Amino acid sequence: MNTIMTLHSLTRWLVLLFGVMTVFTAISGMMSRSKYSALTDKSSLLFMIMFDIQVVFGFVLYFENGWFDRLKHLGDFMKDSLMRFFTLEHWLLMLIAWVLVHAGRTAVKKAPDSQAKYKKALIYFGIVLLLILIAIPWPFREAVARPWFRWF
Repeated sequence: MNTIMTLHSLTRWLVLLFGVMTVFTAISGMMSRSKYSALTDKSSLLFMIMFDIQVVFGFVLYFENGWFDRLKHLGDFMKDSLMRFFTLEHWLLMLIAWVLVHAGRTAVKKAPDSQAKYKKALIYFGIVLLLILIAIPWPFREAVARPWFRWF
């Protein structure tokens, strides 16, 4: 489990890198009114793929570490911010973000023109990135803090 936790922690940085890259290329494309770029398409694809890998690691951790079993006693954990965060908040926000990243890829592909593609990319992937940033147990979040990097 330590290896999976380390991979989950390290993969977060790739998810964030491609998420930020996708949002910035969408903003840039909208502002310059340019044709929808291959860079935005590739970065959003890599964002989705890395997020898929991250979700797999997350589900392994969630079920193997017993967080799912704790849902049976959720009322007891609602007062404890650490337990509430990992039992409910973290995975639920990440699951919503994961669904939106896939919906965003589909919406962008179906958009009729470049500006519509950039707009949809910015909306969907911007919301996804925001949800991810909220759901990460950053070191400065006292109750749920985790280190910046975990190593093997």
